Amino acid sequence: MTEHPLAARSSSNRPLIGISTYRQPADWSMWQRVSADLLPASYAQSVAAAGGVPVLIPPLESADAARAVIARLDGLIIAGGADLNPALYGQPADASVTAWYDDRDASEMWLLDAAAERKLPLLGICRGMQLMAVRAGGALIQHVPDTVGHDLHSGSPSGYTEIEVSILPGHRISRLLAGSSLAVSCHHHQSVGSHPGFVATAYAGDGIIEAMESGGARFEVAVQWHPETDADTGLFDGLVSAATRP
Repeated sequence: MTEHPLAARSSSNRPLIGISTYRQPADWSMWQRVSADLLPASYAQSVAAAGGVPVLIPPLESADAARAVIARLDGLIIAGGADLNPALYGQPADASVTAWYDDRDASEMWLLDAAAERKLPLLGICRGMQLMAVRAGGALIQHVPDTVGHDLHSGSPSGYTEIEVSILPGHRISRLLAGSSLAVSCHHHQSVGSHPGFVATAYAGDGIIEAMESGGARFEVAVQWHPETDADTGLFDGLVSAATRP
């Protein structure tokens, strides 16, 4: 098996990449409905394959704890997961929004605040993209099927659905991913509606925003799809490269 070129770095300069997790009841072996801090292994595996060291971050109890964690990291991923509390962007909950996790919302907001203070390289995935937009003062489309008239973004009972996205040229994401269009894995019923301070850099054919990034020097990229499931590792490569200390 050929080693990923970025994975050949010495252990002394492999960046630590934090990945947010979620706390939910889980079953394994003899244990039933145990409160657990969870994340699909593909996130950590993608970071490791790109040459980073993954560090899983459970929901934290304070902004001080988030700053302490961020101080030790070189990069941050806000992972996918449940809907955000619509109160965060000043809206009542749509009938389709039946559950959210205030502890995770707060923890990840603190992580984003602390990461911004340090200008830490940042990658948002699915929910992570939505949280980045909301933190910036934006809002979400609470139920995409009501806007586009279909549920192709919503995944399937067994996992993801594949959609085609168009990548706009001249942005960081277009330099990280191959080609002007890409088949991606998605599983979301919400999406970013407004995104102050970010530039939309990829769209689905129905007009849903599928990627955004900031225009500054900081690596601050977000996608609505799940790159941890895809063969194209460009986004993780870009994050790890940005997070590598000289």
